[in-house]
Amino acid sequence: MKNTPARDIDTYIAGFPAPVQAMLQQVRETIQKAAPAATEAISYAMPTFRLNGNLVHFAGYKNHIGFYPAPTGAEAFKKELAVYKTGKGSVQFPLDQPMPLALITKIVKYRVKESLEKAKAKKK
Repeated sequence: MKNTPARDIDTYIAGFPAPVQAMLQQVRETIQKAAPAATEAISYAMPTFRLNGNLVHFAGYKNHIGFYPAPTGAEAFKKELAVYKTGKGSVQFPLDQPMPLALITKIVKYRVKESLEKAKAKKK
């Protein structure tokens, strides 16, 4: 884990031990499939997917993978996320458990829908 922020998601993921890299890559691919129109970036020093603004962020830590679907994504799936440690707009998926990829897919699709509706409303 370096002090200088990574330039891109590949570089970011490469900075972690192999087992964590595999989990981060799984999360990345899950987001890519759920939001194919989103673009990748590094924002707030973490991997970010954008679609009319920030869609979701994720990040690797010592004991968990942080997932940041903005406050609305975390709020909308409060019940499903109750088994995880959560904060305002953040969720921690422990590294010693399989990543909940189906849940991540549902949350990302929800955020995509929200983002597209917001963009449509702005055009009016």
